[in-house]
Amino acid sequence: MSIALILTLSRILLGPIFLVVYLYSQDLDIRLAVLPYILLVLAGISELSDAFDGALARKQNKVTDLGKLLDPMADSIFRLSVLLAFTQGAIQLPLLLVCVFFYRDIIISTLRTLCALRGIALAARLSGKIKAVIQATVVFFILILMVPYSLGCLDLQLLQAISFYSVLTAAIYTLYSGAEYIFANRKYIKKAVGL
Repeated sequence: MSIALILTLSRILLGPIFLVVYLYSQDLDIRLAVLPYILLVLAGISELSDAFDGALARKQNKVTDLGKLLDPMADSIFRLSVLLAFTQGAIQLPLLLVCVFFYRDIIISTLRTLCALRGIALAARLSGKIKAVIQATVVFFILILMVPYSLGCLDLQLLQAISFYSVLTAAIYTLYSGAEYIFANRKYIKKAVGL
């Protein structure tokens, strides 16, 4: 098992850890003033492992089909775990808004798998990479906003409003990136589904 694959697998595990720390911080005796920093560290580790696992696999010439499959899955698991966590606690995102990210990832993953089964590899699109950057930026932005909130310097309603509109912006671009991916690969998708 390569170091790159270990980094990818660690990112999959970080999703549930983030959920538990965010949702059960009181049970874990984590003070509100400390919580945002712990969450920022978890998100930072996830994003750093995402940046390094692919580069490391290429450098060591250990790019595998399993790695190609697990890398985007690890990204989705971590980011969806964070967004699902944000439907609870202080942030209170609407679940329907988070479903946008969930359904987009499921649809694109299913289409990629169908195409792969027919021997067609669908390459990642620039819009998908931009989507990942926007989602990561929004997550960090909300976690940073939690710092002044935890210190009593930011009103709860303002925190929730800013978080909502930030995630809404990311959701709109996420929908666009999914539609653009399908449109750009429509010829291969039609062939894969037998149309």
